Amino acid sequence: MLALHCTMAFSGVWKRFLHHVGDEITLVAPDMPSHGKSVDWDEKSDFADTVFAASRDLLSTPLDVIGHSFGGAVALRLAVEHPDRVRSVTLIEPVLFAVALQDDPKTMVDHDAQAAPFHACLVAGDRQGAARAFNQMWSDQGPPWDILPKQYQMAMARAIHVVPDTKPFLYEDTANVLPKLADIQVPTLLLRGETSVSAVRATNDGLVRRIPKAQNVVIPKAGHMAPISHPAETAKAWTSFIATHVS
Repeated sequence: MLALHCTMAFSGVWKRFLHHVGDEITLVAPDMPSHGKSVDWDEKSDFADTVFAASRDLLSTPLDVIGHSFGGAVALRLAVEHPDRVRSVTLIEPVLFAVALQDDPKTMVDHDAQAAPFHACLVAGDRQGAARAFNQMWSDQGPPWDILPKQYQMAMARAIHVVPDTKPFLYEDTANVLPKLADIQVPTLLLRGETSVSAVRATNDGLVRRIPKAQNVVIPKAGHMAPISHPAETAKAWTSFIATHVS
């Protein structure tokens, strides 16, 4: 299976999930540019297009694709544009907020208000502060920023500048994903945490309405970081889905 991590994470975050799905799974988990062991993003190319192209090139044979947050939005685009290379797709809180903007725009007003400290830090050139604010907004059940190991803080600060460049893809649907959702025929699972923010709920619910036969599963007591905070529950939902819908 191909596993695409969220912004400011790295491929290693899938290890606990993999432990719970079993040794029979071969996991391909790349690091996005400016994340993990990958080279830095060149800051010239479109970041979302760059991640998409690199992920597509790993699909030499049809795979089960799973993506979290921004990685989930990329996974959805793979299913839309290359259904012949995707056996199934699992989307864990994909942040394709163009859906929420269509269906329930008030949720995005709330989201953008929460994100204001993050953007203020970026405008001020404070990557460390921006990474802290972004982490506090999304890592709902993770350890507080101040007790994170220094190397984790530095890794997040290294990656934080990619976020603004993803906005056209996520907010404006520049990849033209939404008009093609009804054409998706591969088995599709939408996962979200019970305590997730309203914009995520609107996005997940909207995708389920648009994708034929898509399933919507809520992980009890989890938030946005479910594959990390609740790997066993995430793995259970995925293995059940695969056993039922993928031959």
